[in-house]
Amino acid sequence: MSKYIKNLTCSRCGTIYEYRDKPSICLRNDLGRLDVNYDYEALKNFYTREYVNKKPLTNQWKYFDLLPPEKSENIVTLDEGATPLIRARRLAEKLRIKSLWIKDETRNPTASYKDRGMSVAVSVAKEFGYSKLVTASSGNAAVALSAYAARTGMEVYAFVIEQASYSKIAQLLFYGARVVKVRGLGREDPTVKMMRLAYEKFGFFPSPSFGPFNPYQIEGSKTISYEIVEQMGWRVPNWVFVPVGAASLLTGVWKGFRDYLELGLVSEYPRLFAVQSTGNPPFVRAFKENQDPFNIRPWDHPHTIAWGLEDPYPWDGDAGLKALKVTGGNAEEVEDSLIVEAMKALASSEGIFAEPSGAASLAGLMKALQDKLIDKDEEVVVLITGHGLKDPDVVREVVGDAPIINPDIEELRRALATYYKTAI
Repeated sequence: MSKYIKNLTCSRCGTIYEYRDKPSICLRNDLGRLDVNYDYEALKNFYTREYVNKKPLTNQWKYFDLLPPEKSENIVTLDEGATPLIRARRLAEKLRIKSLWIKDETRNPTASYKDRGMSVAVSVAKEFGYSKLVTASSGNAAVALSAYAARTGMEVYAFVIEQASYSKIAQLLFYGARVVKVRGLGREDPTVKMMRLAYEKFGFFPSPSFGPFNPYQIEGSKTISYEIVEQMGWRVPNWVFVPVGAASLLTGVWKGFRDYLELGLVSEYPRLFAVQSTGNPPFVRAFKENQDPFNIRPWDHPHTIAWGLEDPYPWDGDAGLKALKVTGGNAEEVEDSLIVEAMKALASSEGIFAEPSGAASLAGLMKALQDKLIDKDEEVVVLITGHGLKDPDVVREVVGDAPIINPDIEELRRALATYYKTAI
């Protein structure tokens, strides 16, 4: 046994792996996720509310007992986690809901929740003795991975789609990642194909943000739930709204609440609500159509303003669907126009600037209220997962530019009246 990790179990075939054997993928190549299992009975001997309360919440490594790696000297951190849970009173009033909280993950070091998972993944890679990491992502996951790899002197090889925007690629290049664009030649994601070839051929440590190739990043995401429980005074809300791409975040959030339920630190689950864009809703459709969790139909030609949720196949969809079933949750898809509305409402009401993927959860809440899927008297936490400056090209499309005037007071009045409908 490694620390309090009992073993890892393949979600598809059930094969058991020992942490000391340094597993990352199921050797049967069935694309099952290796779920990390903990010795809850041993943890119950000391892991109490009092024990947790004695530790200051400065970053996610407050919860080291419930995380890999085994040795603390292998932790690679930029002080991720410990993000605020903000009471959104003005937004709640606008939406006519009694109690609304924002878990603001934009405050992480690279401005998205992906820092949590990549901190854990890079820490495990360090403990396992790897120096080269490979990923299939041009978004927040690759940026986070590159930052944490740079922190500890590892190399990152990032495969991105041919159409990836330069603003995203530039971030990776600044962190020192070896970035390669890959052409799509069929239905298979070309970046995932190249990632798999690279770790099989060169022995790189696979480090994307979905479970079948990187089981450890989910362990970082689950700390969001630990923090919510602690920040709410050791209770859970009625609902937690989660944006979904590959469904790894949904899986992690569920696992965090499950850990605390197993340890007797909470007495119930919150209900989880998964949100996708209508431009790419394979997980929502799987939920509504009761599809086989291990054979979710991929979405052809995903296209949404929420580019971070454009995974055509939800790699962790099996666990995500189970999370909704166990917690009595729900799932909905939302139009891009509603995501834009949510972005604007969040910024103008609460001062939080979110990217489209990060604000999709709020759009889901807005639709749920409109369709009477939740009660206005229920307590809701919405996860805002990434900062608006992560995607400047989309932001400019949404808000446009400011007017230009000569230094003249009458021109100012006309500009304010025309552009902002404001009279002074």
